[in-house]
Amino acid sequence: MPKLLALTGSPSTHSRTAVVAEHVLRRLSHSGFETAHLAVRDLPAADLLSVRRGEPEIRRALEAVAEADGLVIATPVYKASYTGLLKAFLDLLPQDGLAGKTVLPLATGGSLAHVLTIDYALRPVLAALGARHVTAGRFVLDSSVERGSGPDRLRPDAELDLFQAVDEFADAVRAAAAAGTALTAAP
Repeated sequence: MPKLLALTGSPSTHSRTAVVAEHVLRRLSHSGFETAHLAVRDLPAADLLSVRRGEPEIRRALEAVAEADGLVIATPVYKASYTGLLKAFLDLLPQDGLAGKTVLPLATGGSLAHVLTIDYALRPVLAALGARHVTAGRFVLDSSVERGSGPDRLRPDAELDLFQAVDEFADAVRAAAAAGTALTAAP
């Protein structure tokens, strides 16, 4: 069973980005994947910013990335880019830290003016880290995340669009796993 890790780069404890990532993980879990969520904000800031890869929590986070077959990388958009928090974590990865991995980039923000952040800011970094395949990402408007007295949820139109990207990502992860199995089984 492929392992998938959602990596969220929001500094907020009540993050819309985390809500979106949790929706994605639930769908992937129901599709038979083993899933986990790593919120970068929960890592020790001093270790993260001082690039202390050997510290226990940072080491475990890097190992989780290394062990994952696919990654969902989700970030809010601040000042037309992904967060510095996410950048600090991505900078900890080795140059080939995403080699062989399928990645689904997701971004949340208050305006469609930031929709290109995925393609012009995040995708180049993921490619530079050696991602095997970066699937079509999705931008989710903050207004599509409904919060209230019950559980947080996405507006149906946003959820439908997001799940289309998630299903494409799941298919790509399965295809990569099958290709890897075929390569290791070949004489």
